[in-house]
Order: sequence, then structure tokens, then C-alpha cells
Amino acid sequence: MASYFPPGAVASHASTRTSSPAGSPLLPPNQRSNPLSNRLTSVLSASYADSDIRDALETLSLRGVHNTAEVRRQLRLDVQKEVVDSNAEIVRDFGKVAEQLKRIGTVISSLNQTCEEMRKHIVLARQDTTPVLEEACVLMSQKKDVETKQQLLDVFKKHFVISEEELLILSSVEEPVNDHFFDVLERVKQVHRDCEVLLGGENQRLGLELMEKSSRNLNSAYQKLYKWIQKEFESLNLEDPRISSSIRRALRVLAERPSLFHSCLDFFAEARDYVLSDAFHYALTDAVSGTGGDCNVKPIEFSAHDPLRYIGDMLAWVHSTTVSEREALEALFVADGEELARGIQAGLSSEPWSRIDEDKEVSFDGHKALSDLVNRDLIGVSRSLRQRVELVIQGHDDPVTCYKVVNLLSFYRTTFSKLLGPSSNLTELLETLENFTLGHFERLMQDGVNQLTTDHAALTPSDDLSTPQFLLDAFEVLTSLMKTHEASFGGGGTESPSPEGNGFTPVLRAALDPFLELAKQSATELHDPTSHAIYLTNIHLSARSTVSAYSSASSTHLTPISTALSTLRMDLLEIQHRYLLDVSGLQVLLKALEPFSPLSSSTRIPSEAKSAQPQSPSPSDDMQQLEQHPPNIADIVNLPAFQPEALVAISQQLDDFLPSALMDATDNLKYVRSATFVKSVTEEAVEAFCRDFEFVEGMIIGADEACGNIDIARVGKGDESGESEGESEVKCRKDPEDKDKDWGLRRLFPRTTGEIRVLLS
Repeated sequence: MASYFPPGAVASHASTRTSSPAGSPLLPPNQRSNPLSNRLTSVLSASYADSDIRDALETLSLRGVHNTAEVRRQLRLDVQKEVVDSNAEIVRDFGKVAEQLKRIGTVISSLNQTCEEMRKHIVLARQDTTPVLEEACVLMSQKKDVETKQQLLDVFKKHFVISEEELLILSSVEEPVNDHFFDVLERVKQVHRDCEVLLGGENQRLGLELMEKSSRNLNSAYQKLYKWIQKEFESLNLEDPRISSSIRRALRVLAERPSLFHSCLDFFAEARDYVLSDAFHYALTDAVSGTGGDCNVKPIEFSAHDPLRYIGDMLAWVHSTTVSEREALEALFVADGEELARGIQAGLSSEPWSRIDEDKEVSFDGHKALSDLVNRDLIGVSRSLRQRVELVIQGHDDPVTCYKVVNLLSFYRTTFSKLLGPSSNLTELLETLENFTLGHFERLMQDGVNQLTTDHAALTPSDDLSTPQFLLDAFEVLTSLMKTHEASFGGGGTESPSPEGNGFTPVLRAALDPFLELAKQSATELHDPTSHAIYLTNIHLSARSTVSAYSSASSTHLTPISTALSTLRMDLLEIQHRYLLDVSGLQVLLKALEPFSPLSSSTRIPSEAKSAQPQSPSPSDDMQQLEQHPPNIADIVNLPAFQPEALVAISQQLDDFLPSALMDATDNLKYVRSATFVKSVTEEAVEAFCRDFEFVEGMIIGADEACGNIDIARVGKGDESGESEGESEVKCRKDPEDKDKDWGLRRLFPRTTGEIRVLLS
């Protein structure tokens, strides 16, 4: 920037400002108020940083002036001259602006006049066009409404109005039932459903008319579909694995009219019933309506002489036909079960009178409907089957064959129950036939029992006390029945146990219990207890051996038979024990020794042969008195049975008995038909006999010890050898010198228990 002051001036000015400022006490008083000094003071006191000074200095710098005295003198004048020139230029420019504004004002005035004239013309034009515009707006609005109504009418006609061609497809019998028919039917159903929306408006007349018309069209379509399905059912071939898809679709659609649907099913069931009944008759006789059949296929009637095969062939044919019928119809009800369920549910809303229970929700079960239809198809076959089976059973008198038929019927009943359900007609029919055959079997068995009741010779026990022949024959029949049952039910594993027994229990009650009871009653003719017990034992042994081999019979009847055998075994044990005591002579000594022991000989029979815990017999008054006043054991020598002659005789009888005792005892039960049973009873009886002998031996030894030495003094004829007749008296005497001699009862009865056990072993 060029400086407006010379360097010296600036320096002097600076020095002056610093060294001799205004108002300095160095200046004289007259200079203090000098204007120049005041000016200088103000200049010097001004800040060069001021924006005005900076702008002024910048302006001077732009002018390119030099700081000379001439320039400084002319600077003011030049500036003023420039200001005057600038103002003059501005005045000239504003003059031009004023002139232009005048012209603009003139133009605006002209425009205002023109606008006023145009406004007048517009007002006049508006007054003339307003009615026309209003009328045009009304017409445009009416046109828009008409167009909207036309569109609605077109849409309405397209949706709600069925053409004559489509109505002809729905109602004409000549038109086929194809996909086009179902499409039109679906459209009519949609129209019928949408009419409900129209009924919700203010004007319900249109909705009612359309709904009435669509209802008539739907009824015509369903009637046509119903007749078409009936016609198709007449020529339907169920042997073809591919059933027409049109029939399946038609059934799904017809399900929306439950009355027509069930009527159609009834028609189909009747037709199939006739066809299957005719086929069953053909299979039985190989002739339908007088025409011959295939010569290679033998009719079922050819095997009528064998009831089991005849009934089995008929049941096999019915089962095969049922399976074929179910498989053929399965595509109609199981594959489309959900569609049928929805159709029937929709039909119940359109036909509320077809609902049996209004509160109960109806649900379609395809499998149940299939089973019901198959049952209805086989009504005629079931009727013929029942008549023929009953005739065959009534004319047959073999109980084993009857029971085989019962098992056969039971097997097929279970099969049909799984195939068609437990409440199906075939299942109930087979259950009825099973009960009928079982009742006939029971009647046959009862007739046999009644026949035996009047045959006295058959009920008379044989001399060898063996099982009667009629019972053996009954056991043979029972064995065949049990074999049949085991083969049919696998050992009874398939039968659930019940409190009354298994499924074979009624057979046992008919084929075993009456005959066993007759055999028991025939034993009353035997008055000998031993023969009576042996005869009953043989009967129960035969019954046990027959029943125990088969679980179906042993589970219910083995326990009572075994219990009866245990009781008979106790009776035989007592018989054998009594036989040993009587033959050996030991019974006399035991009877004499009863006052010296509260136990009777019968209580010394092994406890395991009687029961787990045998109860001692209740003591009599004499026994209670003996317990209160027990006799002296030394008194035994005074008992009659223990007198020398009697005791020697008993001892001799015992010696004679021992060599053949086992053989004699076994021979006593020789008619029992079980060597093992006889051996077991005899061994226990021998053991009881040994205990009795041990008791007698102990009492003899006790009596000798109580008496000390024994001498025999005889009164009457004879000598001491005892060979002479006369009475003798045994007296106890104390003789220390003879105490080691074998005197007394022991000398007369020398046998020991050990010897007895060895000889009887």
C-alpha cells in the first residue's frame, strides 16, 4: 500500500507523538489549545485498526496517488468532484427510471381498462353458460352413475346369472357328467352361497329370487347326478382295480345331499347284495339261473358230507369275498374320506332334517362307512350262511367235530372283527353261530350223560376197581377236544384269564364234570371203604393224567382233582396203616396203651401226609381225667394184653407178619392203577407203623424199668416153664442178684425198632 505521508514526516510525527504529546508540560501553554495540535492529537489518537481508516487507506492505495504536497492539496477537491459526478450520474439514471415508470403506469392503466372490459364480458358469459354447465355436470354425473351401474350389472350377470347352455348341462339327461358339469355345478353352488350376501341388503327380493332359482338348478343337478350314479352302479365292475374317477367325484359331490347320498348307497348295497348272493349260490352249487359253471371248480356242496370242511369252505369264500369287496370299495371312502366328510357336513346344514341328534356333532368316518357298506353288501350271503351252518350242525352228532366247528367259527369271528369291526353283521353272525354250535355241543354231551344215567350196567364198578369205561371214553373225547383247543389257540395263550376260567372252561363243564360226577356217584355201590377209596383214586388218577397234559384244562380243573386225590391218599394211608397194625397184632397193644398216652395211634401218621399243620384231636373226658391223674407205668404189666401168653402170641404174630409185610401191604392196594402212588402211600404207612412200634417198645422198656427185676410165679397147675394150663401172676420183686438177667416184658416181646425198620425197608 502506498503511504500518503513522507517517511520523515511519519518519523517526526511519531517522535512528536511520543516525545511531545499535546498537553505535555514541555509545551508552552499557548500551544495546548492550538487547533492543529488538536487535530494532530485526534489523528494520532485514532486507531489505525479502525475499519473506516482502513477503507480510506485502501481507497487511496487503489487511486495510485503519491504523497506529495500537490496531491494532498488536490485530494479534497478531487474527491468532492468525484462525489458530485457520481451524484449527477445517479440523477440521470433515476430520470430514466422515472420515464420508464411513467410508461409502465400508462400500460398498467391500459391493462386495467382491458381487464375491466374482459371482466364485464366474463360476467355476461358466465350468466349465459352457468345453466348449461350445471346441466352438463348433472349429465356427466348421471353418465358416470349409469356406467358404474352397467359395470355392476355386467359383473352381477356374469357372477349370478347362469346361461341357458350351462343350465342345460346341469339338468339334461343327454348331457354327460364330466368336468364341465362339475364346474357348472360348483358355480351354481357359489351363486347360491353368495345370495346370502344379497339377503343382507335393504332390497331382499333379488336375493330371494336368485336363491330360489339357484336352489331349483341345484336340485335338478343333484337329481341328474343321483340317477347317473345309479346307472353307473348297475354296470360297475368292482373287479377292475381302477374305479372311474368320475364316480368317486360324483360321490363326493352327492355327499352334500345326505338323503340322496344314502339312498344311492342303499341302491348300491341292494345291487351288490344280489350280485354277491348269486355268486355265493354259484360257489355252492356251481349253477346260476340254470347255467353250468366251470367244470374245473368243484362246488362247495360236494364236501357237504364233512361238516368241518363244508363250513370252512363257506367261511373261506365269505372271507375272500369280503376282502375283495373292501379293497374294491376302499378307493371310494378311504382315499376321499375327508372330501366326503366335508360334503356330508355341508349337506347337514342344507338338510337339517337329516340330522338325527341336533346336539351331537356328525363326523364322517371313511373306514366305518366302508365297513357298514360291506356289511350291507353281504346281508344275503350272511343269511344263507347262517341257514346252512345251522342245518349242518343240527344234523351232526359228533361232539368233537362240533367243537372243531366252534373253534373254526371263533377264528373267523376274530378275523372279521379285525376286518370289519366288532359290531359288524358278520362278526355278530359268527358269534351267534359259535354260541349255537357250542350249545349243540353241550346238548350232545348232556344227552350222553342222560343215556348213562339210565344204563345201570355201565355205572356198576368193575371187579378190579378200574376206571369205568364210560369215563375212559369221555376222557378220550376230552383229549381230542383239548388237542383241538391247543392247536387252535396256541396253548390258550391268546385267551385272557378271567375269574371264571378261560375260554375252554365251558367245554370242560360239559365234557368232563358231568361224567366225573357220574363216576363218583357210581362209587356209592361199593360198601367196602378200601374198595371205595381205591375206586375213587383210580378215577381221579385217570382224570389228573388226562387234564394235566393240557394247560387250558389244568389251569381250572387240576387243582380240585389234586385236592380230591390228596384226601383219598389220606384215606388210603389210614387204611394201610390200620392194615399193618391189624395184621401184625400191634393194634391190640396200642389199644391197651391208650390210657398211658394222650396221643392215639392215628395221630402218629406223618404230618406231611395229612396237612401242613395237623391239629391234635380234642381230648375226651377220659383223656382229660388221665392227664389230671396219670396212671403208673408199672401198671402196664397188669394189663391183659401184656400178660405172658398174650404178649408171646402177639410177638409170634409179629414175627410171622414181618417177612412178607411189604408185599402184603402192597397187595392190599393192588387195584390202584399207579405203582408210584401205592409205593408212596405204603412207605408212609410203614413209617407210621414203625413209630407206633417205637412207642410200644418204649412203654415196655419203661414198664420193666419201673418194676425192676421180674419173676414169674404161677398159681394153679403147671410148672415154671409155663407149659401147663393155669393162671399166672406177674409180680415185681427186688432181687439184686438177678438184676442183670433179662426178665419181664422185654423177654416176651424181644423185637426192636431197628429190626422192624430193617425188615420193612
